[in-house]
Amino acid sequence: MLAQKNRFHGHASLKYVYRNGKVSRSRLFVVRAIANSRRSDSRCSVVVSKKVLKSAVGRNRIRRRTYHILHSQIPHLVDSQDVVVIVCSAEVAFMPHSEIESQLYQQLRESDALAPTE
Repeated sequence: MLAQKNRFHGHASLKYVYRNGKVSRSRLFVVRAIANSRRSDSRCSVVVSKKVLKSAVGRNRIRRRTYHILHSQIPHLVDSQDVVVIVCSAEVAFMPHSEIESQLYQQLRESDALAPTE
């Protein structure tokens, strides 16, 4: 579970990221990220639609797995970022953790949320 300071509160800030964030798309995820100079901490959110999976139990499993990976990446985010991860496929519920982690890591890097490694 993410700390309270690392979560979004309300829909207005999510809408701002949807409209203005830099987008990185893949078969599994869409990642939108934008720098937020008004905050000192990064915020993350995971969105899993009913179109992806009808079962609430399955959607929550996907959400928990994705949040777990994001939790480990928060210290590595550039400055203070607002990051929204939209899950596009139900495959995420049954994929190995390492595969999801590498895919999400690549998406975060493409959306300029993570600092490039040298």
